[in-house]
Amino acid sequence: MNNRVNRGPKNKELRVAAYAVCVRDEQILLARWVARDGAKRWTLPGGGMDHGEDPLDTVVREVAEETGYASQMTALLGVDSIRRRYPRRLGAFADFQGLRIVYEGRITGGELRPEADGSTDLAAWHPLDAVSALERVELVDVGLELWRSRPPVGRVAQRGSTTT
Repeated sequence: MNNRVNRGPKNKELRVAAYAVCVRDEQILLARWVARDGAKRWTLPGGGMDHGEDPLDTVVREVAEETGYASQMTALLGVDSIRRRYPRRLGAFADFQGLRIVYEGRITGGELRPEADGSTDLAAWHPLDAVSALERVELVDVGLELWRSRPPVGRVAQRGSTTT
């Protein structure tokens, strides 16, 4: 057993989150995310896991918070991993990794409404054939590709990936 303490850089950040692809009547449910700079882009409903929370509970909670709907997840579509570097205070940089668990979900109740005091300001259904014209985060495209292709290993081809 190795008892060494991890003394790696302190600028590493990992965020685990769960998201839902909810499609009905050829429309997808999206939430409009508001960035710190005020920019607004559509995203899948979902968000970060609380410590000790199960990812399935996370996505159901987040769908309710961001859209007003009760939901049930019907399938695990896949996992998407992103890595970004961004500036922090005092000239440092963060090495960020996001692990995004994507489920297929269906709405079971509730009423559509915007999130109160959260990271999104609007929720709406959008025709699938109009998604490409929306200002959106790339997670929307990843989620739709997972939903359409249902890859056996739960991962869509990534830019620059050498894995087949």
